[in-house]
Amino acid sequence: QVQLVESGGGLVQAGGSLRLSCAASGSIFSINAMRWYRQAPGKQREFVATVTSGGSTNYADSVKGRFIISRDNAKNTMYLQMNSLKPEDTAVYYCNADVLRVYGGDTYWGQGTQVTISS
Repeated sequence: QVQLVESGGGLVQAGGSLRLSCAASGSIFSINAMRWYRQAPGKQREFVATVTSGGSTNYADSVKGRFIISRDNAKNTMYLQMNSLKPEDTAVYYCNADVLRVYGGDTYWGQGTQVTISS
């Protein structure tokens, strides 16, 4: 069994910063790509950023230049540093990871963490 647990969400004013974490645990052999997604009320879940096991990154245009994704492979943990936050960044943020176990691989999701930006 594999679990992804997000933390670090909260309420901040526009222009502020937050740092999200996603810790993976369980029967993990290795983790390939890890990703952040978000879902605002009444909207579809959307891609935010991804980081490969080698550290290559990619971002949605809406967060490019403001958010920084990173990971610590030794800790099986991914981070999202969010700067210059805007009210439109308000959403539940989910982490997602391609996990390789001894007998195969699968993609797992966390339960989400709420981020609320006040204007």
